[in-house]
Amino acid sequence: MVNKRQLYWRTIKLVLTCLPALSFLLLFNPVRAQLLGEPEDESKLYAQSKQVNQFFKRFNGEEDEKGNRYYPTDKQYRSAKLRKKYLGILFDESNSGINPLKKEFAEDVLSKPEASILDFHGGNWFAEVNALFQLNGTDQPITLYMELEKNHLGYKWVITKAHSDRLDFYYARDTSKIGRFLHPMSHELDFMNLRKAFAHSDSISQFTIKNFKPDHLSVLLYEAKRGNLKFKSVESVRFHFFQINGWYFELADFNRTGYNTGWLISNLVRLKDNTEKDILKRYLYHEK
Repeated sequence: MVNKRQLYWRTIKLVLTCLPALSFLLLFNPVRAQLLGEPEDESKLYAQSKQVNQFFKRFNGEEDEKGNRYYPTDKQYRSAKLRKKYLGILFDESNSGINPLKKEFAEDVLSKPEASILDFHGGNWFAEVNALFQLNGTDQPITLYMELEKNHLGYKWVITKAHSDRLDFYYARDTSKIGRFLHPMSHELDFMNLRKAFAHSDSISQFTIKNFKPDHLSVLLYEAKRGNLKFKSVESVRFHFFQINGWYFELADFNRTGYNTGWLISNLVRLKDNTEKDILKRYLYHEK
């Protein structure tokens, strides 16, 4: 009867006997990468923009498909051929709504090579950070808008705006009832009756202008300083670009299988003039 030790050594001998054939299969079989625990297809890794900085380099034509950096002295640096190649893979293919504009956008970019280079420190782009906070013990999603700001010899990210539906009516004017008001002749009393405006904290907003809207960033900082607002996590990040004249595009990260993954252009809009640009910005900032 064969014991476990004998069975073990028989298995080892069998593996050693078959090793040359196994090595041949690993070298020439299409599935060898899977057997070795390597990526199924390395080109998938090369196809994706794994970082935002890499998206900049690929859009500008400043690196090859393996991530090797090109410099101004290199022949391929910012070449039209290389940029055209990248512009074909830097869009979210699942969004069919931008398909009609992709060709026009690429042609516009390639026709103005110097004016269509993305500049990391050039402004006219910002981050939209959807974060989760806890406000007075309740989970509250708040959107932070962030931009790069020059700081001494370098740059830093700063919060420029904030938005949340909860903060939108946090200190909003109560128009559900007439409530309290300051008499139109209050100026003759040197506005001494302002005392009643600040006597009740729950009704002070009734004394503000009708179209008053609270500055959400100020409210956020105020509540954070009071200890009522606690940061929990970042839920998602996307970027909004206005650097290419006449265009707007959104950059988002897609984590999925296949080649069309990583940081991709997820939305594209043709802008006729600065008026349309301002309207779109107000929409992105949730400003009416």
